[in-house]
Amino acid sequence: MDITRRHALAGAATVAALPLLSSLPLTSAKAAAPAVGKQNASFYRYKVGDIEVTVVSDGANTFPLNDGFVLNAKKDEVGTALAKAFRPSDKMTIQFGPLVINTGGKLVVVDTGNGPGAFASSKGAVGQFMTNLQAAGIDPKAVDMVVISHFHGDHVNGLLTADNQLAFPNAEVLVPAVEWKYWMDDGEMSRAPAGRMEGLFKNNRRVFEAGLKKKVTPYEWGKDVAPGMHAVESIGHTPGHTSYVLSSGSDKVFIQSDVTNDPDLFARNPGWHLMYDQDPAVAETTRRKVYDMVAAEKLKVQGFHYPFPGLAHIERDGAGYRWVPAPWNPII
Repeated sequence: MDITRRHALAGAATVAALPLLSSLPLTSAKAAAPAVGKQNASFYRYKVGDIEVTVVSDGANTFPLNDGFVLNAKKDEVGTALAKAFRPSDKMTIQFGPLVINTGGKLVVVDTGNGPGAFASSKGAVGQFMTNLQAAGIDPKAVDMVVISHFHGDHVNGLLTADNQLAFPNAEVLVPAVEWKYWMDDGEMSRAPAGRMEGLFKNNRRVFEAGLKKKVTPYEWGKDVAPGMHAVESIGHTPGHTSYVLSSGSDKVFIQSDVTNDPDLFARNPGWHLMYDQDPAVAETTRRKVYDMVAAEKLKVQGFHYPFPGLAHIERDGAGYRWVPAPWNPII
């Protein structure tokens, strides 16, 4: 639309009249309907060749930004990076996005979210995976395989229901062999420092000893773990952290798991070290290697902690990388 001088003057006249309007008596108006007060069910589907991918949100965790979130950057620097992304500079919001992959012959869940305990303790902010899964029309009993990328609570806790039953009772559970060996090693557990690491060992034993051990199959890197889904070493975040290349025909997407956490921070600043990375230096090396590769090959990336639905393109941008969300597609 053309903005002419006449339009501008008319607008100015309207603004000038506002004080007069404010002196007029007000009458109460009732809304036609009460505000809903909650978000819609969060799932999104897209195709990779003949494979159908459903991103199922597990919710988002918001907390005050602290000095220790990025180990080698000051809080003010991190806040500035958030502000540049038009986000609050004093708090972090981390999103969680498990996947359901329908290969045509297998129904595969990739990571399982924070679980029902977190849903209760967060008052529904996280742990939404099962609710959103059912809203997406997916029956947990129909899942053939659950593929786990690594053993942090936001990826494994959803393997169990609130009463410690199997959330996916008919599924085989595939885990990285290196990850399984590390977290199930009693010696490693005995050497874990008190606090977060000790808690991770205990939580992993709790999850996998609740009837899951007999269902667990360790897998190796460099092999397909499901039809069209190739396991790729991406260590540093944990000793056995794994990503995947999902391909069908000529179409591919790189499922990066936790190669980065929030992309506004760790894609833009790949040298920043996240407090949750077990070996931050190795995680940085992996991050740069992976992002150089996906940028060069123009692979789409599916990020577990990317803003929902987490599908994006990556390109080199100075010393870091720019992530560009893939356009929302109203059809599959």
